[in-house]
Amino acid sequence: MDQDAPPKGKLFPRTACGAKIEFDPASRSLKCPYCGHATVIASPEESAEVVERDFEEYLDKVEHMDGAPIAGHESQVRCSGCGAMVLLDAKVVTEKCPFCGTHLENEPESAAGMIAPESLVPFKNDFRHARSVFETWIGGLWFAPTELKQAANLGQLNGIYVPYWTYDAMTHTPYSGQRGDDYQVTESYTAKDANGNDVVRTRTVTHTRWSSVSGEVEHFFDDVLICGTKSVPEHLIGSLAPWDLDKLEPFSPDFLSGFKTERYGIGLKEGFRVAKKVMEPEIVRLIRRDIGGDHQRIADKRTQYLGVTFKHLLLPVWVANYRYRDKLYQILVNGRTGKISGERPWSAWKIIRLVLLVLAIVFLFAFLASRSARGADAV
Repeated sequence: MDQDAPPKGKLFPRTACGAKIEFDPASRSLKCPYCGHATVIASPEESAEVVERDFEEYLDKVEHMDGAPIAGHESQVRCSGCGAMVLLDAKVVTEKCPFCGTHLENEPESAAGMIAPESLVPFKNDFRHARSVFETWIGGLWFAPTELKQAANLGQLNGIYVPYWTYDAMTHTPYSGQRGDDYQVTESYTAKDANGNDVVRTRTVTHTRWSSVSGEVEHFFDDVLICGTKSVPEHLIGSLAPWDLDKLEPFSPDFLSGFKTERYGIGLKEGFRVAKKVMEPEIVRLIRRDIGGDHQRIADKRTQYLGVTFKHLLLPVWVANYRYRDKLYQILVNGRTGKISGERPWSAWKIIRLVLLVLAIVFLFAFLASRSARGADAV
């Protein structure tokens, strides 16, 4: 063993200026922020493979895991505001929670055992690009408070690797239910004609013939993506999709240099429960298609999930948070595509002012039309 080689995942200062190096998305390199020296991270070899892990096997292991989960991120701190468990990079000074801006009062502790990520999608857009997207989004908001630009602290825009799970599963679903087939019949009925006399008329009426059915459907689900964080609203993080998972690479601690990383708040077992809910609509759709007919009733279904595998991966997100009138607002930017999702306050006064302006214009046009009409009558 070479005793002079650094431990895997350990980054050392540049000898020229002594600064800590960070991952630069634009150049895909480990770059010194001061002297500019860069070491390019090689693209993964064609033989490099992102591994799927056996779900049942890891359920047995997860109860007994210990030790540092990620090289270079051996400590963690829990936010008292939103509950996020942030894995700390030794080179990044973290005083505030990147998700909610709460001051991190708790002292960092050794990171508890976890299922370490084995793949990730690296950042592609750097801080400048994310900030530009953020400013454009804020600048395009209608009825936003004038103070919003000042209230949004752009200096708190943080690059964070957010934990995700993906699940693969072969599903087998026996079902029972009913199939409804429509048919038409002609019926006679009595009605009044235009003169008030009773007349017999006919009409076509649709009825449904129901029959009992049973069967089974199978489907393979590939890479059902489940977010592993509870630190941001589900609708915000969900709006960043789609993710280019075809750019998924085997995990390397180098990509995390200079960024924050959150420990998953939704575990492996809980994540699969969520994945089942995601799979459910597709299973129901397949059952209805298998039943056929014009209408379907599903009385019972029991899905078996076979050969379940998973991946724990990290996806890149730029996060900004700000408070306006004591309420927290969050904005997320996809670190690959630049797609933005955010919450915003509304200015009640600006909305009222617009309504008053519209009403004034309406009254003005009504007044002018009234004067014009009186003038025409006088002539």
